[in-house]
Amino acid sequence: MRIELDRPRCEGHGLCEEAAPALMHLDDDGELVIDVPEVDGEQDVAAAKAAVRVCPVAALKLVAA
Repeated sequence: MRIELDRPRCEGHGLCEEAAPALMHLDDDGELVIDVPEVDGEQDVAAAKAAVRVCPVAALKLVAA
């Protein structure tokens, strides 16, 4: 699965980073950086789904790779 970011929609709340810190982080300017765009494995997929779910502006989505 691939994590996709709608950058203009992202407001930098950071909830996704809290849900999936091994996959993404906010940089010094508050911009989201997806460190691991392609996820596999039960744990990473679960974390990616959690990050997508908690985004208050729906800026993240998971798509089949």
